[in-house]
Amino acid sequence: MGGFANHIKTIYWPETRMLITLALPICGAQLAQAGMSVADVMMTGRQNATSLAAVSVGSSLWVPLMLFMTGTLMGLTPIVAHLLGGQRNDDIRPAVHQALWVALALGTLAAVLLWTAVMPIFELMEVPPAVARESAAYLSAVAYGMPGIALFQALRAFSDGMNHTRPALWISLIGLAVNIPSNYILIYGGDGLVNLFGNWIPNTIQQLPALGAFGCGIATALSMWTMALTMAYYTRRGHIYRSVSLWQKLTLPQPTGIRELVVVGMPIGVAIFVEVTLFTLIALFIASFGEVTVGAHQIALSFTSILFMLPLSLSMALTVRVGNTLGQRRLTLARQVAWNGVVISVIVAAINSTLLWITAAPVISLYTSNPDVQALTLTIIALAVIFQLSDSLQVNLAGALRGYKDTRIVMIITVLSYWIVGLGGGHWLGTHGMSGISEPMGVHGYWIGLIAGLSAAALLLGWRLRCISRQE
Repeated sequence: MGGFANHIKTIYWPETRMLITLALPICGAQLAQAGMSVADVMMTGRQNATSLAAVSVGSSLWVPLMLFMTGTLMGLTPIVAHLLGGQRNDDIRPAVHQALWVALALGTLAAVLLWTAVMPIFELMEVPPAVARESAAYLSAVAYGMPGIALFQALRAFSDGMNHTRPALWISLIGLAVNIPSNYILIYGGDGLVNLFGNWIPNTIQQLPALGAFGCGIATALSMWTMALTMAYYTRRGHIYRSVSLWQKLTLPQPTGIRELVVVGMPIGVAIFVEVTLFTLIALFIASFGEVTVGAHQIALSFTSILFMLPLSLSMALTVRVGNTLGQRRLTLARQVAWNGVVISVIVAAINSTLLWITAAPVISLYTSNPDVQALTLTIIALAVIFQLSDSLQVNLAGALRGYKDTRIVMIITVLSYWIVGLGGGHWLGTHGMSGISEPMGVHGYWIGLIAGLSAAALLLGWRLRCISRQE
């Protein structure tokens, strides 16, 4: 008993404090970046329904691309964490430069796809012509920002790996601060400025055109490049990065360094992409159940997504801590750090579930005044309480495994659990029910499928972490 108490004092409590210190700024940065999407939807919604639809449809294309790039570049975090823990600071700069080359290539490829592939997709999806045209214009502007956001994410992954997570928070807030006024000026034009400030503003400014969704895309691209350039400036001037000399000398592309990043990072990108498409497909399947069901599902998903930001941030911080400890070749401590993070994720999930249950009714009323939607959302929230535990567990187990640079098995487990158990099982329960036991469960069947898929992922990832932490 005394030995366990001593471990709590000397290992688990200090690690918990360090984990939370790393995670909170990451959480703030995630919320700030999510705030940009919220601002885009809210501000175009006040313009007209076509602009709102154009931005919503366009976001469903560029956001998954961005998340894939982000996931791939997140592979840099455990690489830097390992090097930092092993005091191999001279090797960090070339590793980061390889990530910047990869980011530039991915960002350029994403831009080309947004310029060339969207109209065929809209035709396949049978998007109304007016919405398709405006959405294509919106995406053509966003495309210019894709290399910028990719470079930002690479530099953010580097900073996180250096145990310095606060810059991502402040720079994301700067991006949001650029996004909102840029949106207003470019979406509403001179008329919007007159409505806001009055007729005293110069006539030249009053003549600015209202660009609608296209203006929103320009504002988004401006925000992306602002974040990239600010992060580059900060990593050049920040004291904590001086030991790396990141901008002293450019390292040309090296196949070995690029291969390591792709091997570690690409499975993370694929796993994130699969998760995003899972929720997208469920939303499409649920659309046939009617407006009330769609509204209730989206409200429940929106609410739980906000609460999920903290477990997700803990996962990203856990990758750093496990990577740092492994870099120091303290293998027993790395195992303790990993499982301590998993325990903390369970505690956070319990708090989130309690908060979700207590605040459900008043929060739902902020989303809608429709009593049918409110009632259905409350029944979904009852399932979401369980969903929080499974989701928090699996994402933090995956975060610990990323610290071990073990990402391919995580990807396989994620794909199988999400698509076969989560989507396949949920679709069967939603449309067929359980043979001889229940009728088709509708939206509840899909949520039960999600819980089952995430629980399966948590069990398999827990088994994998147990195996690999013992091997190390």
